[in-house]
Amino acid sequence: MAYFSSPRPQSSSSAIKIVNPAEHDDKAKLQAKRDSPQRQCRNILIYGSCRYQDKGCIYYHPPGFRSLTALSAHNLSRPRPESPLPASLSAQAVNAPVFVPKAPFHAIATPSPTLASPFTSSPSPSTFYPNHDEYDDYGESVFNQTPQTLEHQLVNQYQQVDYDDHASPMGNFYQSQQATFARQPLDYHLYSHPTPNAFPSTHFVSDIIREELHKRSETSQLVPLPGHNLPDELQGYHSLALLEPSVTERRKFFSWYSTVYRATSSNDGVSYALRRVENFRLMHQAAFGAIETWSRVEHPSIVRVREAFTTRAFNDNSLVVAYEYYPNAQTLFEMHIKQKPPVFQHGRLSTFSSALPEVTLWSYMIQIASAIKVVHEAGLAVRMVDATKIMVTGKNRIHIGSCGIADVLMYDPRQDTAVAQQEDLSMFGRLVFALCCNNLAAMNTLPKALDMLSRQYSGDVKALALYLISKPGPHKNITQVIDMIGTNRLLHEMDDMHSSVNRLEAELMSELENGRLVRLLCKFGFINERPVFAREPRWSETGDRYIIKLFRDYVFHQVDENGNPVINLSHVLACLNKLDAGTDERIMLVSRDEQSCLVVSYKDVKACIDAAFG
Repeated sequence: MAYFSSPRPQSSSSAIKIVNPAEHDDKAKLQAKRDSPQRQCRNILIYGSCRYQDKGCIYYHPPGFRSLTALSAHNLSRPRPESPLPASLSAQAVNAPVFVPKAPFHAIATPSPTLASPFTSSPSPSTFYPNHDEYDDYGESVFNQTPQTLEHQLVNQYQQVDYDDHASPMGNFYQSQQATFARQPLDYHLYSHPTPNAFPSTHFVSDIIREELHKRSETSQLVPLPGHNLPDELQGYHSLALLEPSVTERRKFFSWYSTVYRATSSNDGVSYALRRVENFRLMHQAAFGAIETWSRVEHPSIVRVREAFTTRAFNDNSLVVAYEYYPNAQTLFEMHIKQKPPVFQHGRLSTFSSALPEVTLWSYMIQIASAIKVVHEAGLAVRMVDATKIMVTGKNRIHIGSCGIADVLMYDPRQDTAVAQQEDLSMFGRLVFALCCNNLAAMNTLPKALDMLSRQYSGDVKALALYLISKPGPHKNITQVIDMIGTNRLLHEMDDMHSSVNRLEAELMSELENGRLVRLLCKFGFINERPVFAREPRWSETGDRYIIKLFRDYVFHQVDENGNPVINLSHVLACLNKLDAGTDERIMLVSRDEQSCLVVSYKDVKACIDAAFG
C-alpha cells in the first residue's frame, strides 16, 4: 500500500504488459517488506485512524493522526464545559460526509456583482450550519436530543438554505471556488434517450418487436420436415422447405399448379422464396428477358425478383423463380378474406368476421397504386394484383409477389403492354371489391357488392372502385387513380410511415451501446485467467492483470451481508460504461482474501486493460 500512497514517478506509460511471471520468488523479501515498521499503517489509509496505534501496532503512524478510541476516551474523561468554547474540530466533524446541494450548479456558479462576500478564506464547517456560531461537540443541544430530533433539525437547516441566493452561506462557499464548473453527468449508462415525449426510455428493444423478430428468425431457420421428397440441391440452393401448409389448398397459377419453397443460397447464405411451376416446358429462351428487367425494379411494395431457371430435379420440367423471402408473411386472402374457424365466445361457437377498416383499406390501395405506377413507368405490367399473391409482411405493410412469372408463362413478343396495364387496373378494382366484401367472387353479384360497399365505406372508396372496373380508355391510367385517392390521404400515409421510422430508430437507439459492452466483456475474457499459465497459479497476481481481475470481481462477484451473490444489472451496466468512458471516479478493489485493497479510478483500470490487451 505504500506504493499506492506515495507519488508515482512520471513515465510515458505505467501499464504492465501481460508476460509470464518470473519463476523465482523471493518470499523472504516480501515478508520483510510486509513486516517493516516503516510501512504506513493500512488503517490510516482506509479508515483515517488506527485503533491499535497506542496498543502496540508496529506500523508507521503519521504524527497528525490519533486513534479514534483514544481520542474518544480522552474526551469523555474531560469535564464538560459550562459554555461552548471555540475549540478545534473533533474527529466526527472532520469525517462528516460532504454535503452536495440539489440545486443546479448554473444557479450558483456566477457570483453576484452587487453583493459583497464576507467570506474570503477557506470555508469552515460552520458554513454548513448557518444557525450555529461554532460547532460544539459537547453542547446541551447534542447530548439532550434524540437522533431522530437531530436528523429532523439538519433536514430543516438544509431546506432553509436558499441555493439561488448568492449572499447565502452556501453561495459564499461555492463563490470561493472556481468561477466555472464542469458538471459530471449523473447517468453513466451512456445510452442515448429516444425522442422526447414519444417513447419511454429503455436499454433494450421492446418486447413486442423483439418477439416478432425472434419469430421471423426462428421461421427462417426451421429445419425442413422429411417426407416431401425434395431435392438436396437445386441450382445453387439447398435446404429446401415447403412453405405451403396443405397440398389440398393449392391454387392453379393460370393453367399450372405451383408450389412455394424456402431455400438457402449457397452464394450468400440468405434464404429465398422459390416458386415452382410444375410441368412447364420453356419454348422460347427470350422469355427470360422479362426476368432480367424485373430484377432491376426496386420498390418497397414489390417482392424483388432474383433469378429464374428451369430444372428437372423434381422429376419433371419445372420453372423456378427466386424471390426475396419474408418470414411469417400472409396473403391478403389469408388475412382478411379466408373464413376463420369458429371460436368459443359467450358460451357458444361463433364465426369471426369483421369488415376491413377504411383506414387500412386506403393504406393498402395507396401502396398498391404506388407499386403499379413504378411498374408501368418501367414499361411492364404487374399481372398479379390478386389477393392470393399480395403478402402482408407487417402491420399494414404489403408486398406484391410473384411478379415476372406471368411474363414467362404467357410470353408473346407481339403482346401490347398497354392492354396488360389496363388489365392491372381492372384487377385492382376487383381486389378492392373482394376486400370490402370479404369475398373473392364479389364481382359476380355486382349490385349486392355495391350495396355492401356503400353501407360500410365512404363514397370515395365506391367511386374509386367503380373507376377501376370501368371500361379501358386512353384517359384511364394509374396517375388518374392516384389523383382520385387525394393528397390528404397520401400525406396521412406518409406521416404514418415517418412515425413508424421514428419508432424503429428509437428501438435501434436503445440497443446502440450493447455491442460496445460486448466487446468490452470479450476483452475481459481474453485477459483474465488464461489457461496457458495454468502451471503458474500466481500469474494474475501481478501488474495490470491483478487490477483487472479485482475489477471483474467488483463488477460481477459482489456479495451482500449474508454472503448471497448480488445480481444487479444496473450496477454492471454502470461500471462497464464508466470503464469504457474512463471516468476519474475512484473505487476500492478488495482482494479475495480481504488482506489487501487498491483505490483506483476507472481511468486507471481502462489504461490497464488497453495495455494488457494490446
